[in-house]
Amino acid sequence: MFTAHTYKRAGEYSGEILGTVTLSHDERHLRRKVLTTDTEVKVLFEVADAVSFDEGDAIETEGGTFVVIKAAVEPLYEVKARDALHHAQLCWHLGNRHLPSQIELYRIVILKDHVIKEMLEGLGATITEIEGAFSPVRGAYHKSNRSSFHSHSHGHSHHHSHDHSHD
Repeated sequence: MFTAHTYKRAGEYSGEILGTVTLSHDERHLRRKVLTTDTEVKVLFEVADAVSFDEGDAIETEGGTFVVIKAAVEPLYEVKARDALHHAQLCWHLGNRHLPSQIELYRIVILKDHVIKEMLEGLGATITEIEGAFSPVRGAYHKSNRSSFHSHSHGHSHHHSHDHSHD
């Protein structure tokens, strides 16, 4: 078994490729895990802090070879808006729920979730079931703009007064 304690982002490595490993969005968030490549080679990846990988990133083994990360095909929703303003509003609603979202110019891609689908349809979005690699935008607290799952507690509550009715 190979061991790895370092990684490189896509385009930042060169050398011998030991193999590839295909992982879903959630599986690409790693700290310590034994991975099996497409050629059945096992690699123990272990780092101090969890890392979120994107398509094309690589784990560097202690021997200097690389295991390339591939994004798995997953069931997703493609979300389309009526216009640019509606697109921005839908992005706001998804972000308000800390929902990982792949935001593109003319569509938003999210993991399948029937509750979120109903909410978006209620807001006037057009939803289509698709399959593909999921690469959401990283949160503002990450050091790069690559995708990541991020959750945190603010340590305080949010209270918003409303001078209108929701009836």
